[in-house]
Amino acid sequence: MKTIYDFSVKDRKGKEVSLKEYSNEVLLIVNTATKCGFTPQYEALERLYETYHAQGFEILDFPCNQFGQQAPGPDETIHQFCKTTYGTEFPRFKKIKVNGPDADPLYQFLCEQKGFAGWDDSHPLTPVLDEMLSKEDPQYKEKNDIKWNFTKFLTNKRGMVVARFEPTESIENISRQIEELLK
Repeated sequence: MKTIYDFSVKDRKGKEVSLKEYSNEVLLIVNTATKCGFTPQYEALERLYETYHAQGFEILDFPCNQFGQQAPGPDETIHQFCKTTYGTEFPRFKKIKVNGPDADPLYQFLCEQKGFAGWDDSHPLTPVLDEMLSKEDPQYKEKNDIKWNFTKFLTNKRGMVVARFEPTESIENISRQIEELLK
């Protein structure tokens, strides 16, 4: 059975990294952007990282410029922004595409494993996202592709994708699921 450990990605300097390096860890894999309404989630992600890292938890950050061109600039500029503005310490990788024919193979796999999880109706950006995406594609909810920045995939210690969280999902809910997997 295929797992995320079957994939390699490039770190922000372009070096090939096998995801086998993260064997036996719980991972949260996130496509991010530095100029998005969800960018402040970096702060909450860093808190998750600080809380659970010593217990075998890792966050893998993949900047992506496919949604509203909200991750402009080179990889090192993005990295410095995140470290300086939000104090992030978790690994950041090379900017990638998460949708379409040029989507990174890891993201193709992630989307095959877990489809669109739905928006949190209580989040203030839900109506905006739904209206915008519905205009582009009235059937967008039926497709497994990534809808926006800060979509998150949670994997267990065996490299299996166990959950997908859309950007409107509460960090508290994600935190509870991380705790369950770390037990």
